[in-house]
Amino acid sequence: MFREIAGDFRSHKRALISQGFWALAFHRYGSAVRSIKFAPIRLPLKVIHVFLIKFSEIFFGIYIGANAKIGERCVIEHFGSIIVHSEVRIGNDVRLRQGVTIGNKSADKPNEVPILHNGVDVGAGAKILGAVIIGERAVIGANAVVVKDVPAGAIAVGVPAKIRYKETPSPAIVQPRSNNNR
Repeated sequence: MFREIAGDFRSHKRALISQGFWALAFHRYGSAVRSIKFAPIRLPLKVIHVFLIKFSEIFFGIYIGANAKIGERCVIEHFGSIIVHSEVRIGNDVRLRQGVTIGNKSADKPNEVPILHNGVDVGAGAKILGAVIIGERAVIGANAVVVKDVPAGAIAVGVPAKIRYKETPSPAIVQPRSNNNR
């Protein structure tokens, strides 16, 4: 937990006033608390976590679901209206900006959520919905609505998002979805 928080701190340029840093720190604290097996210790710490999450939602406008798996050095550039579904998987070195939603496409399929691989850059207002895979170093443009896989190194822009490449694609760019990614 502390190693991940230290990485987030460095990624946020050591800004203790960064709301994104604090939202991630609260999330990582909650993940550590859930791993405690001894209930008399875990339960009071879990109550503290609930208050921290509500604080983050109310004052920062950032909701990160309790079971979301977020890699190291994730950066939330700006605060406000950021929603990360509880089952989402996010790799290392990912950047999120204000107004981003990463979650399920419909209430009928609540656990069909995106996987973002390492180095993904998500623009302001972007929506990434459903069981899609965003490949390494992909860029999601501002206000894009992504409902299909985005290959590694590609740029996705528009509503619905269309793929534009920023580097020459190679075969098998998109990693196949497997149970190991969840």
